[in-house]
Amino acid sequence: MKLEIARGLFLVGALAVASIAMAAWEQPRPQVLSSINAEEHCPLPRVAKASVAAQPDHDLLLFMFGLSQGLRPQS
Repeated sequence: MKLEIARGLFLVGALAVASIAMAAWEQPRPQVLSSINAEEHCPLPRVAKASVAAQPDHDLLLFMFGLSQGLRPQS
């Protein structure tokens, strides 16, 4: 097989694979989520209670603050 024919077949094959990949590419479109359909996008577990206010864990906040202070350069 001549080199020109092999290059041509390779180019046609590469273009075929690229076009099939582009046709199969599924990318979600940007859209605005409304509160009406919020249950469909982010369902809450059955055990979650919305009426209970979340309280921050002060030990965890102090630990995270200490970690962030440890990342500073020593100068």
